[in-house]
Amino acid sequence: MNWIEALVLGLIQGLTEFLPVSSSGHLELGKVLLNTNLNENLQFSIAVHGATVLSTIVVFRKDLLNLIKSFFLFNNSQESLYGWKILFSMIPVGLLGLFFSDQIEALFHGNTMMVGSMLIFTSLVLAFTKLAPGGSKPISFKSAFLIGIAQALAVIPGISRSGLTISMGLYLGNKKDEVARFSFLMVILPILGANILELFSGDYDQYSEVSLLPILVGFFSAFIAGLLACKWMIRIVKKGNIFYFAVYCFVLGILAITLF
Repeated sequence: MNWIEALVLGLIQGLTEFLPVSSSGHLELGKVLLNTNLNENLQFSIAVHGATVLSTIVVFRKDLLNLIKSFFLFNNSQESLYGWKILFSMIPVGLLGLFFSDQIEALFHGNTMMVGSMLIFTSLVLAFTKLAPGGSKPISFKSAFLIGIAQALAVIPGISRSGLTISMGLYLGNKKDEVARFSFLMVILPILGANILELFSGDYDQYSEVSLLPILVGFFSAFIAGLLACKWMIRIVKKGNIFYFAVYCFVLGILAITLF
């Protein structure tokens, strides 16, 4: 992998992690176009995913500090309960990662037919948010768990994690700005956990061909793109404009099926 490929893949990861267009699907298509295998570049994979987590932490740093303080007070404040709801939402994806990691990994092998089909599925989910009720309800434990199931489904390349979780929140009648905030906060620990597992289980001798420059380029491009995309997505959800991404996912899905 050279630095130009790293730049492109870093930008793809940073932008699509937060926009409702499936980062995993775009990376699968990017690997096909660039003829590179991101799964064989373990350090690079950890770097770009870590960069998007860092951009989330930067954007929501005040929220995270308040949640951490309230969580360890073990009281019944709204912030403390919110922290428990985020942990509750992680149960579905945690169970998937614990018991079905090999099956999930098998999905990431450049299957553009599957990616295209799942992008079309994502487009339909986003399109039907037009019919979602105008939400004003706070996120309950039930909503948190259902949003968590949506996050678990998004392990399939082509299904957008942010798109599915935000759409689920809107279908449940939750507040738009609260749904976006919850969607981005709930993914921090799962990605960090996955990266830590990769750090301790990876065979670095096998992946020693990756040089430092592509890793640094990928990290910083993913971080900057993620920072911008995260802030942009919050504004988009507040205005209710995610329908336009449905059109994009549908067109890209058709292209993935027919061209690749």
